[in-house]
Amino acid sequence: MSNNLYEQDYYLWIEDVLKKIQEKRWDEMDWENLWEEIDDMGKSQKQRLTSNLRILLMHLLKWEFQLEKRINSWKYTIIEHRRRILEQLESSPSLKNYLTLNLEAPYQKARKDTSLETNLSLNTFPNQCPYTIDVVLDENWFLE
Repeated sequence: MSNNLYEQDYYLWIEDVLKKIQEKRWDEMDWENLWEEIDDMGKSQKQRLTSNLRILLMHLLKWEFQLEKRINSWKYTIIEHRRRILEQLESSPSLKNYLTLNLEAPYQKARKDTSLETNLSLNTFPNQCPYTIDVVLDENWFLE
């Protein structure tokens, strides 16, 4: 029944799972789908962080390497994506270590995307991320 419910009406499945947890009806739980959903929640958190980090890095690169084309919207994007990351880290501080260990992959994507967007050679941008995660997230640090 639960597996069918999961496939047929996701929201109703959630309500059913919550009710079973509240009533401690462990033997009736849809453990397989519940485990999958919890695992997906963790992956989603990491994906959201990585996406915001990539956008932040892109705009830091544009800000640093296109001085003559700087526009206020880039600055706003830098501030906004820092804020999004910091808010997420506030509710899940353990993810800061994930960002520290995984800074390079989003940087490489940001580097390529920035090159495509700006028509600047990929070699314009450093091969490795020139920023630490602490600098990237420092609301008081801004490339001038």
